[in-house]
Amino acid sequence: MNRRWYDANEHTERALELLKDMDEDRRRALSRDLTAVVKQIKDMHDEEEDEEQEVSIGIDRVLGLYKISNSRRWYDKVSILSYAMKTMSTLPKEDFYNIMEGISTSLSA
Repeated sequence: MNRRWYDANEHTERALELLKDMDEDRRRALSRDLTAVVKQIKDMHDEEEDEEQEVSIGIDRVLGLYKISNSRRWYDKVSILSYAMKTMSTLPKEDFYNIMEGISTSLSA
């Protein structure tokens, strides 16, 4: 059984590990980029009037958002990264996991 919400997906777990080891300037820059990408994805979904996307962040991610508000984890203490994580958590799961896979893949290269 996974203890943390991000352990359920290998790319999410790996992306957060890589972010943790990243220097502060790069982490902040990536966080700004993530927020911009999430905005673009949300805008794209807003334009898709024919298809309704189901947005379900799940109980584990809701609990994770609650913990962010209490600043209990390392990434909660980096305000721009915390904001990016909150913003990403509102995306459909597939989009969220695709972003995390992209982070994991690009930072591992």
